[in-house]
Amino acid sequence: MKPESPEGKMSKETGSRPSSRQRMRLVLIILSFVLYPVTFAYVSCPIITEAAGLGIVSGGLVVFALLFLGSLVAARLWCGFLCPAGGLQEACNLALRRPLLTRKLDWLKYVVFLGIFGSLALAIWSAGGLKSVDMFYRTQNGISILAAGGIMMFLGPVMITLLFTLIFGKRGFCHTFCPIAVMVIIGRKIRNLVGWPALHLEAEKDDCIDCKKCSKECPMSLDVNGMVRNDSMENTECILCASCVDTCPQGAIRYAWTAKRTKESP
Repeated sequence: MKPESPEGKMSKETGSRPSSRQRMRLVLIILSFVLYPVTFAYVSCPIITEAAGLGIVSGGLVVFALLFLGSLVAARLWCGFLCPAGGLQEACNLALRRPLLTRKLDWLKYVVFLGIFGSLALAIWSAGGLKSVDMFYRTQNGISILAAGGIMMFLGPVMITLLFTLIFGKRGFCHTFCPIAVMVIIGRKIRNLVGWPALHLEAEKDDCIDCKKCSKECPMSLDVNGMVRNDSMENTECILCASCVDTCPQGAIRYAWTAKRTKESP
């Protein structure tokens, strides 16, 4: 019997267990949800809008600004590594293993974005502009859940995220409802129009063996194999988690920084 090659062993290992980077990613993103009782005021759209209506720049508004600026060079990396809602969904997927039901409602999050960020703009206009800064608005000593009404403000987003995940499956909330996803998608679109160097995925389609492990492991349920074959790795729903990079037995997919001209996947 012919001994198995090191490449074959590596291929089996790659497909059988997460890489060290993916284990680290899962720890980080689930930890971000564990810490959500402390941090939710800094990513809560209602709290940010409430503060803006009083003319206050809250810590959450600063975080949103930083996320948008970050998306100009790192796209949706936040969604893949640090988002609390993403952490809750990843934990649900580890427990339930439910596939994504549909992508036909991906457009819904854009409507949610217009409603929430339209309300934010209206709140700022109604207040006559932003006049002061309170980085710890709606927190007590910086801890969100200790503020008045903190428990309800915590449970609301958690229940909504769980509902969309249980109904639509793997990362269902990200696909159908999350307004922050739209904000960072807009940042990525701006980067793509201008074309400055930014973090992205590249692939060598000639190295692809069509094992489709990349598509199977993608948290966003993208047809990564098709993206590789079409030489089109740019996708608005990609969260740059590198699951496809780490699971590919041929090393056909990689992170890259310098711009590469590719058409965008639908």
